Amino acid sequence: MGMETNDKTNQITEGVIWKQLLIFFFPILFGTFFQQLYNTVDTVVVGRFVGENALAAVGSAYTLMTFLTSILLGLALGSGAVFSVEWGRRDLEELRRSVFSSFCLIALITAALTAFSFAFLDGILRFLQVPAENYALMRAYLWVIFLGIPATFLYNFFACLVRAVGDSAAPLVFLGLSAAVNIALDLWFVVGLGWGVEGAAAATVISQIVSAVLCLFQLARSREA
Repeated sequence: MGMETNDKTNQITEGVIWKQLLIFFFPILFGTFFQQLYNTVDTVVVGRFVGENALAAVGSAYTLMTFLTSILLGLALGSGAVFSVEWGRRDLEELRRSVFSSFCLIALITAALTAFSFAFLDGILRFLQVPAENYALMRAYLWVIFLGIPATFLYNFFACLVRAVGDSAAPLVFLGLSAAVNIALDLWFVVGLGWGVEGAAAATVISQIVSAVLCLFQLARSREA
């Protein structure tokens, strides 16, 4: 996961600073929107093709999904700030150590968070006071969604690493592609295959994996350039 100096990397400190900051900022802003789009698309599709209880179950999962995503995103953003400083200093050796240490630490936290989510799923649903008519559907949806927690970690970590070297556009493009994949898979799994809320959740997890793989591919290209 090391990074090499690349003359093609966007130099955010060069040129008119406010323009560079806006160019860097807006892809991050729209990227946040795309990350929230996963659950929105799931909600629309199951509400239209599965039923009202499915709509309520998937919609109710939004807050919990946002909470889990925010934990991983916060850890990744904190690491990204360190990566940016070390990249700016061109201290590549220290950058490699920081990337490795951060990756291992957040991976352990992700594993613990995933294990906790599965172990206490029923307790979480009771705490959220999920109505009885929505309980089974929300539980089935979240069971699959929790399988995607590692993919959420990988995307956010690799995206922050890409942004740390001045490229905020690539993660946005990858999220846009994965959002399109999510829509297509939602329709296929839910409408075509009749998988219900589990199908919507599976579409989200696969889409998150796609975005993580694309970010990793971008890092590999940057290293080879």
